[in-house]
Amino acid sequence: MKWLRLLPILLVALLLCLPLIASDKKSDQPESSLSFVVLKDDSGKPIRNAAVILHSVGQHGKQGRSGFELKSDNDGKTHFDGIPYGTWRVQVIAPGFQTFGNDYAVNQTAQEITIRLKRPQGQYSIYENHEGSGSGSGGSGTSTSPPQQ
Repeated sequence: MKWLRLLPILLVALLLCLPLIASDKKSDQPESSLSFVVLKDDSGKPIRNAAVILHSVGQHGKQGRSGFELKSDNDGKTHFDGIPYGTWRVQVIAPGFQTFGNDYAVNQTAQEITIRLKRPQGQYSIYENHEGSGSGSGGSGTSTSPPQQ
């Protein structure tokens, strides 16, 4: 009779421990150790505090919802262990630089990815005079076609 009273408590304890036991098992999927180096494109100097964001990419190029965010150190480096093999979308964001994005195939036990960030480019304006463009639109205000009605 005493044993029957303990049975529900043992079942509840077993159910609570089951997810912990299951998550402790290693998956059979191979994993990689990824290292990133973030550099300035013009000088090759490291960029510190750059955000390196990783998202898995599924079939048909669809980006997964979850991901990882890393920060580069003073040498422009960051590292992450335990990335499952497959395609990963890497995005790098740093103040004063263009945002970088590219997909990488992770298929080795250790990979190093070097990313060179460029400074922002100037915006093109139709209101500025662009010498030698050959388009005839330099802001002169003249038109050779009759007005449309």
